[in-house]
Amino acid sequence: MIAHDQISVLIPACNEESSIHLLIETIRSLGSWQEVLVVDDGSADKTAKVALAAGATVIRHPYNKGNGAAVKTAIRRARGEFVLLLDADGQHAPEDIQKLVEKLPDYDLVVGARAFNAQATISRGIGNSVLSRFASFLSGFSIPDLTSGFRAAHRDRFREFLHLLPNGFSYPTTTTLAFIKAGYNVCFVPIDGRQRKAASTSKMRPWKEGSRFVMIILRMITLFSPLRVFLPAAICCLFLGVGYAIYTSITEVHITNTSVTLIFVSLLLFFFGLLSEQISSLRFEHAAREAKQWRKEVKEPHELMHS
Repeated sequence: MIAHDQISVLIPACNEESSIHLLIETIRSLGSWQEVLVVDDGSADKTAKVALAAGATVIRHPYNKGNGAAVKTAIRRARGEFVLLLDADGQHAPEDIQKLVEKLPDYDLVVGARAFNAQATISRGIGNSVLSRFASFLSGFSIPDLTSGFRAAHRDRFREFLHLLPNGFSYPTTTTLAFIKAGYNVCFVPIDGRQRKAASTSKMRPWKEGSRFVMIILRMITLFSPLRVFLPAAICCLFLGVGYAIYTSITEVHITNTSVTLIFVSLLLFFFGLLSEQISSLRFEHAAREAKQWRKEVKEPHELMHS
C-alpha cells in the first residue's frame, strides 16, 4: 500500500474559485499527502487566493497557457514519488481517490474511468466514446475512458512523456497511449463522475469539439501507431487497384489509369506508414534516454548528500 505522504496531489485550475476551496479541504481531510499543489493557469478570478487559503501550495501562470501546460508545470514541481491529478471543477469526487491509490503499487498509471452519463455534455460523451474505441484499436488495449483527467501515476514515468504533451486539453489521451505504447502497466478503475458545478463552466465550446476530436485522432495516429492505420488503408487500395485492373483487362482489354493510381497510392501509404512508425519508435527511445538521464541527475546528488 502506497503511503499518502509519498503522493503529490496536483490540481490544474482556471477560474475555479467557486469549487476549489471545498475540493482542497476534502482532499486534505482524506490523508496526509506529500503536498496539495494547485497550478493556477492565469485565472481572472480569485482561484489562487482561495486555494492558498484552503491550505494548498499554489503556482501561478502569468497568463492562460492551457490545461496541458498547467499539468506539465505541476509534474515538474511535484515532490512526491507518485502524483495524483484531478480537475478543479468538482467533476471528480475526492472520495474516489483511494480507489486509484490502492492500484498504484502494481500499476504505473491508474485512470478513473467515468460512465457515459458523467460526461459534461452528450456531444462530448459521444466524442469521447468514439475516441476511446479508436484508441483501443490503435493500442490493442481496452480503453474505457481515454479523456479522463482523474489519474495517478509514478512521477518519473510521467516525466518521460512531458515533451509529448500538448498545452491544450488532450493531455489525458497522450499520456494514456504513451504509457501503453511504452509497455508500462495501465489500469482503469470505475469512478462516480459528477456533473460540473453550476458556477464552474466548461472551457470547451461545442462548435470547436468536432475539429478538436479530429485533430486528436490525427495526432494519435501519427504519434503512436501510424502503421496500424496506414497498412490497412494501403492493403485496401492495393486490392481495389488490382481488382479493378483485372476487371478492366477483361472488359476493356487494357488496364486503366485509375488502377495504376490506386496501386501507386497503396505503395505510398505503406512506405509513409513504415517511415512514421520508425519515427514514432525513435521518439519514445529518446524519451526513455532523457528520463534515465534525469533520474541519474536527480538521485546522484541526493545519494551524495546522505553518504
